[in-house]
Amino acid sequence: MIAETFMESIVSKSRNQKQFVERAIRQLSDAQVRQPLDENTNSIAVIMKHMAGNMLSRWTDFLTSDGEKTWRKRDSEFVDDFNSTDELTAFWEKGWACFFSELETLTAEDLTKTTPIRGEPHTVIDAIHRQLDHNGYHGGQIVLIARILAKDNWTTLTIPRGPGESEAYNQRVWKS
Repeated sequence: MIAETFMESIVSKSRNQKQFVERAIRQLSDAQVRQPLDENTNSIAVIMKHMAGNMLSRWTDFLTSDGEKTWRKRDSEFVDDFNSTDELTAFWEKGWACFFSELETLTAEDLTKTTPIRGEPHTVIDAIHRQLDHNGYHGGQIVLIARILAKDNWTTLTIPRGPGESEAYNQRVWKS
């Protein structure tokens, strides 16, 4: 029972992470998605490419091979070489689909198994948390970059800040 509840929570939280990032990205033009803040930072497109590449590597043959695949070219994930936004989006979706597909096949018994990542053994639970950490870290970067680039055209993704906003939100949600 607890394993099923845990996995439902993981899938739900992961879907929420993905949707949160996508809501931020939708507020930008294609050019802004590919625009780094400066020469020392990654664009949203590059971060998306890296996240998808990471998920493809980690979650392809998840229980039967090392999470760092020999075919993965991690360094190339930090180069925006997509010909179009559609190409970038397709790669992003492919990474998430791989992750969700594997998550949804895991059983309660699988959670205590061990899987290697870069030769280091991880329990399945640890590997899942590692992915959530990775996605949350980079997802937060994307949201912050999007917020900066959108400037005054930003629509908040959570409760708006400002006097009385939290109270107004609570009244709407709790109808108090």
